[in-house]
Amino acid sequence: MSELIVILCSAPDEAVAERLARGLVEAHLAACVSAIPGVKSFYRWKGKIESDSEVQLLIKTRPDHFDEIVRWLEEHHPYEVPELVALPADKVSDAYLQWAIAQLE
Repeated sequence: MSELIVILCSAPDEAVAERLARGLVEAHLAACVSAIPGVKSFYRWKGKIESDSEVQLLIKTRPDHFDEIVRWLEEHHPYEVPELVALPADKVSDAYLQWAIAQLE
C-alpha cells in the first residue's frame, strides 16, 4: 500500500478552494493542497449535461486520512456531491514523503 495518496476535489472558485485547502492543512488532514484554477468540468447533473469552470484541488495525504477528509469536506464543501477521488502515489521522492508524513502528525 502506498504511504501517500492524492485526492482530487474540485471547488467552484478560488475563494472556496483556498478556504478548503487552508482548512485541510490547518487540521493536519493534508500535508499540502495544490489549487489549479481554470479547469473546465463537464458532467451530468439531475439529467442534464452541465459544464463549469472550477479549481482543481490536489490533496496530498496518508491513505488512513481518506475517510476523515471525506467527512470534513462533506461538512465544509458547498457542493451537494463533492468530487472525492483518491489516487495512490506509487512513486514519491524520499525527501518529499518524509516531509509530507511529518506534516500529518
